[in-house]
Amino acid sequence: MTPLVSIKVFGVGGSGGNTINYMRAADFEGVEFIAVNTDAQALSLVNTEERIQIGNRLTRGLGAGGDPNVGFKALEENRDDMNHFLQETDMVFITCGMGGGTGTGAAPALAQMAKSQGALTVGVVTRPFLFEGKRRKDQADAGIQRMLNSVDTLIVISNDRLLQSVKGGLAVKDAFKEVDNVLFQAIQGISDIINIPGLINVDFADVKAIMSDAGVGVMGVGISSTEVEHPAVEAVKNAIQNPLLEYSIDGAVGVVFNITSGQDLSLHEINQAAEVIYNTVNPDANVIFGTVIDENMKDSVKVTVIAIVGKHL
Repeated sequence: MTPLVSIKVFGVGGSGGNTINYMRAADFEGVEFIAVNTDAQALSLVNTEERIQIGNRLTRGLGAGGDPNVGFKALEENRDDMNHFLQETDMVFITCGMGGGTGTGAAPALAQMAKSQGALTVGVVTRPFLFEGKRRKDQADAGIQRMLNSVDTLIVISNDRLLQSVKGGLAVKDAFKEVDNVLFQAIQGISDIINIPGLINVDFADVKAIMSDAGVGVMGVGISSTEVEHPAVEAVKNAIQNPLLEYSIDGAVGVVFNITSGQDLSLHEINQAAEVIYNTVNPDANVIFGTVIDENMKDSVKVTVIAIVGKHL
């Protein structure tokens, strides 16, 4: 499948690299992956052909030492390399874990560069776990605010909220995998809406109309069995009641949602699902939706919802 739109995913820092590895293992297609890090060893472990080591003169390949100022200066050192990768790109996703050095410092600066080149720029970042400490939390809060000022749309996922939503205890490694899965669903949900032709088609111009200069976005994915009476309605409800969302979609001013199923849904069913959204968001909201048939989803319906909830965190 040749992508209709040039979409690039930049994974910045150690967490961003891990997310790229997760997406590649899931056979995510239709986007180009670019890993960015100060740490040469961590960068070499990312499963992508495109890797950019930043700040080699500054850090000698040893990482940013948890200092966002070092991450920022490292990106500045390789500004020309970054601009080269941003050329002729329609949409840029930037993913990182906020709170450390490279992601927190470099991601907002990279977002500004992408936006200045005309790409629709979406940040998908995480807040650190509580157990990671106060310094990391404070650095994350400042980095998230800088990121919000630099992107078109920012989606923030709270690691602690994720932990609370998972039944039973999780090993730390498995907890971070859950985080990567949510980041993956956010990025795949939006890129599939653009790149997979649907019965009711949503194109890049539609997505751009809602996500340009938008502010804070929330993303929910809901799945329902086709055994229930109204699977699309059930899936929409599951998506908008997602416990990971930092903000409710009540009163949202813009929504993109996509219904993916293994069989053709009736227009009545699609209309009922849309009604759930319309009854939740601002009456004047710009709402666009698409439907895609995926033969791999024989017994289920999946709904991805991206809602714009305001300009401020």
